[in-house]
Amino acid sequence: MHLILENAIPNMIDLWTGSFKGLDEGIHHYQLNPSVWEAIGDATAAAGPTLPYAFCSRPRNVASHERSQCTADSWSFWAQYIAPVLLENKFTSRQYYDHFVDFVKLLRCCLQFQMSREDVEYIRHGFKDWVEKYEEFYYQYSPERLSVCTVTAHALLHIADSIEATGPVWTTWAFPMERFCGSLQPAIRSRRYPYASIDNYIVSAARLTQVELLYNLQRELSLRKQPDPNYGFSHVNYQTCVLLPPHSSEPLVPSLFRKVINALATHYNSTVTVVRAVCAQAQIDQWGKVRRLDGGDTMHAAACIGAREDMRDATYVRYETLVDKYARQPRRKPEYVMKTFYGRLNHILVVTLPPSERLGTTDPAVHFLAAIETCEIERTREDLDIHYYTKLGALDMVDITCVQCLVGRVRVGGQWALIDRSGDLARAIYAAGEDEEQ
Repeated sequence: MHLILENAIPNMIDLWTGSFKGLDEGIHHYQLNPSVWEAIGDATAAAGPTLPYAFCSRPRNVASHERSQCTADSWSFWAQYIAPVLLENKFTSRQYYDHFVDFVKLLRCCLQFQMSREDVEYIRHGFKDWVEKYEEFYYQYSPERLSVCTVTAHALLHIADSIEATGPVWTTWAFPMERFCGSLQPAIRSRRYPYASIDNYIVSAARLTQVELLYNLQRELSLRKQPDPNYGFSHVNYQTCVLLPPHSSEPLVPSLFRKVINALATHYNSTVTVVRAVCAQAQIDQWGKVRRLDGGDTMHAAACIGAREDMRDATYVRYETLVDKYARQPRRKPEYVMKTFYGRLNHILVVTLPPSERLGTTDPAVHFLAAIETCEIERTREDLDIHYYTKLGALDMVDITCVQCLVGRVRVGGQWALIDRSGDLARAIYAAGEDEEQ
């Protein structure tokens, strides 16, 4: 944490802005124009409303006095997701940006929950190559610039050895201790005797913990609001999510109703005429939020959640669905593959269909549907999992289980960059059935 997030990254910023220990840029040209760096700081701060609160705290303006308020968490998110977007095409030479991107890739690999031997070797050789480039760009093999070769830059070469000795970095990083120290700050009631205040708080907290454990009073003594098991709406067919208020039973507008009919016609492999007749007797409700269970995100429906000035946008999502590889060849046998999409979640619908012989159902059928305006992706950085779009496209109606997680957005020029923090390991895997493989 201190090695990379609170030293290596700020040091690189100091080099780019010409404020590293009084050094100039020597024979290279890696420094950013002051106006460019100010614009990057402004864009970082402006990204706050379009980044969900679940991602991070509001980003600080890293080009102003607010930089001193950045924590290790802040630097981690900025370096991995915001900086690669805002720094692109800002250096006079692409090599400095590519060098930073290599650093981000190594950082992401270090932060993986699980690692293979190949990952450790990638980190070992990756940091070796990165430090050599660092010396070429910033040290320039000049004794007058020796101060660039900090201990933290050298320590990057030992991260792989540390992982082999103690496991992934999350087993030894200082985040838990930093957060514990942060929890002690409100306990300091006396400026004259701060340590006595801390001692009293720790003893009281330890006693309370023992009482909870001895008498099984965790729920009664918890200071956190306990979730109401009856809050929201769930169904046995959708055990991965729960729908949350606001809730409405108002009739759908005709265009949205047609989308529902088309989606159900595809699901039941029936005609639009048949499904429309069944839907005429259906109960359709709208909900404002959907929460993925087991630690997943809470996603908002844009049409149901009113925007506030201080609100963090939680309406853009990643969703995955099967598409026909040969959709443009109607005479060819369909072959379905899983494809990833991004878009704005507009509506969350619960459609309860009555039993219907024409659809082959003997009991009421419940469907959770999501209406999503698709982002028309124009460019993708596969190595960083960053996707760029300018406008929204058609409205997709998909099953709610297709919706995976929240994504954030960062404005860059006339485009939006989509920030997906879930990573490749969170992607759904589609296993074809025996009938489909034949």
